[in-house]
Amino acid sequence: MEKCKIVAIANQKGGTGKTTTACNLGYSLADMGKKVLLIDFDPQSNLSMCFGIERPDELALPMNNILSLVLDGEIMPDKTEYIIHGEKLDIIPCNINLSVTEINLRDEMGGEHTLSELLEPLRSDYDYIIIDTNPYLGLLTINALAACDEVIIPVSPQLWSATGLTDLLQTIFKVKRKINPRITVAGILLTICDERTRLYREAKNLLDEHYGGKIKIFDTHIPNTVKVGEANYSSRSIIDYDANSKAAHAYTEFAREVSDNVGNS
Repeated sequence: MEKCKIVAIANQKGGTGKTTTACNLGYSLADMGKKVLLIDFDPQSNLSMCFGIERPDELALPMNNILSLVLDGEIMPDKTEYIIHGEKLDIIPCNINLSVTEINLRDEMGGEHTLSELLEPLRSDYDYIIIDTNPYLGLLTINALAACDEVIIPVSPQLWSATGLTDLLQTIFKVKRKINPRITVAGILLTICDERTRLYREAKNLLDEHYGGKIKIFDTHIPNTVKVGEANYSSRSIIDYDANSKAAHAYTEFAREVSDNVGNS
């Protein structure tokens, strides 16, 4: 197995397609023959529900319980007890109680390394570990950045803000200096795109102006389509829901781009 890459999908703004990207990138990479583990690190549990876990609050060993064991230095259960195996890929799910764990992380020396301690032993089992983060720059996101090798930043033209993206990049670079020297920005992914609109063209031009030549902007753009919402509602990837849709083709192309480029940034 090739060296595992841990990739965080991060943006402190909501509505940029982080969970959809984590889900569909994971499934697309799995379809390419990669072994993939998804990490739901957002207390809203949307990624867990996309995986088909309808009642995250009833999970026997959700992420918050596992992190608490790591924090307390307790003996870990066998990974088969907290990693849920799907037909194509695996997931460590979470529920709303992960937000309580975030509070506990603040009181622990080295709490920002807790997720890393959990994931490092799992590298040998996977080609990619993909972390879906929550939409603000709190300690959960810092944990994800401390654990990952690279960050993919989904950006919606409708919500793009130079200030917001600058804040996120500053946080990533601060984590690189103080916590995780190996972290890099894999690139910016444009999501929820309607390429016919002036808004899309203006946002694309501004991204090129601000970050072109400094940070990779992925060639693939994810289109705005109701098919993605329908797939999420059905707890399926867009690839499984409608393989012929524009969004399915886009995420397949994006996965190829990630496979070719992540690790070379």
